Amino acid sequence: QVQLVESGGGLVKPGESLRLSCVSSGRFFSIITMAWYRQSPGKQRELVAVVSSPDTTSYADSVKGRFTISRDNDKNTVYLQMNNLKPEDTAVYYCKSSLFGVDNWGQGTQVTVSS
Repeated sequence: QVQLVESGGGLVKPGESLRLSCVSSGRFFSIITMAWYRQSPGKQRELVAVVSSPDTTSYADSVKGRFTISRDNDKNTVYLQMNNLKPEDTAVYYCKSSLFGVDNWGQGTQVTVSS
């Protein structure tokens, strides 16, 4: 069972930045597709960004140009750099790994953007 542990969430003001981290306990991290999702109260969980092997990335339209997903295979870690945060970015952010048809989720980290 792969365990994913997210960190880096918090309370920030509009326009500020945060970097989320997700550490995976799984093997073969370098070939795992890693993704960040988010879920706000009353809304469905939505895909924010994905990075597949080796380093192909894609983003939701709402975060393009502001968020960057990256990975460090030596540290089994995926990051989400979030710049110019907006109140509508407020959500619980989840990390997901996908390998050979098996998905694993982290417990989530809260991001709140408020003045």
